[in-house]
Amino acid sequence: MRRKTAFIHGGITGDDHTGAVSVPIYQVSTYKQDQVGKHRGYEYSRTGNPTRHALEQLIAEIEGGVAGYAFSSGMAAITSIFMLLKSGDHIICTDDVYGGTYRLIANVLERFQIDVTFVNTANEQAIRNAIQPNTRAIYVETPTNPLLKITDLQLVATIAKDYQLRYIVDNTFSTPYWQNPIEHGADIVIHSATKYLGGHSDVVAGLVVVKDEVLAEEMHYVQNSVGAVLGPQDAWLLMRGIKTLAVRMEEIEANTQAFIQHLQFHPEISNIYYPGIPTHEGYEIHRQQARGAGGMVSFDVGSEENANQLLSNLRYFTLAESLGAVESLISVPAKMTHASIPTERRIELGITDGLIRVSIGLEDIEDLKEDIDQALRG
Repeated sequence: MRRKTAFIHGGITGDDHTGAVSVPIYQVSTYKQDQVGKHRGYEYSRTGNPTRHALEQLIAEIEGGVAGYAFSSGMAAITSIFMLLKSGDHIICTDDVYGGTYRLIANVLERFQIDVTFVNTANEQAIRNAIQPNTRAIYVETPTNPLLKITDLQLVATIAKDYQLRYIVDNTFSTPYWQNPIEHGADIVIHSATKYLGGHSDVVAGLVVVKDEVLAEEMHYVQNSVGAVLGPQDAWLLMRGIKTLAVRMEEIEANTQAFIQHLQFHPEISNIYYPGIPTHEGYEIHRQQARGAGGMVSFDVGSEENANQLLSNLRYFTLAESLGAVESLISVPAKMTHASIPTERRIELGITDGLIRVSIGLEDIEDLKEDIDQALRG
């Protein structure tokens, strides 16, 4: 089955009992048992639900793993993965990471004596230097949020194997259509499915895929124990979104390439971050491990004042925290998605008050060009 077909026909499709083309929404919490301890595959919806199971089968198949798990949000998925660790463990994490992930690791996990070192995971030596006797995992975003830094997936897989570390990759920005980290050695893949996989700003969800049966057993135990599971209605919405992911990502990428070409003519804009242009530092590595560059772009307008002026004049770009939707979204990471990161740390990373992050959608590209033009003119 080819990739685009798999997004529509992968996993569990339809309903054998009725002939329904779409998987039904099993809005149920409790299941009748034939005898004590003998059930028909489901006993309680925290442990398993047919609609959620269909989604989990689908994401496992399109990411190339053995099992998938659906959670109530991306952060619930990330938190559940970290529940595989124990007190006293140490993890290495990409420095330019989503603000919510940073907040969880730096401010919550520390309460459980789980230590972290943030490094530029594009730098092999930085990763190796950060490894400690109690290091148990490497956590990577590629491309990163919001500076679109690229980590060599295969290289980090080699390091993880050398030191017997769990290798976790957040694949939200690239999606399974453009990039499959398990193919490059990752053990666990995460998605904030609220973003591109859902695609319509109407569902909050997180997905996890694991590479082998050992991890599958561990992950299901945590999922059932922690209980941050996705409800059947949201699982159904997410499957509906995934069916159109391939065509959405292709159109979004075409729009994004045209948008960036247009941005380059504006003297008010500097430091365009996008892994699909040859001037991007990680361009060659990304091209080797991904089939497309996606729809996320960041650029600098010089100051907070300039950023506010731009935002106040936009017509079609929606100021919002999220990304990956059919509508184009825009944000200022320093004040929004990454506000939880200390100011000095943001400055060190290059997340300035004038940095703008854009998620290109499916509007007519000429409207988006005209919108950015008139907003920059003020």
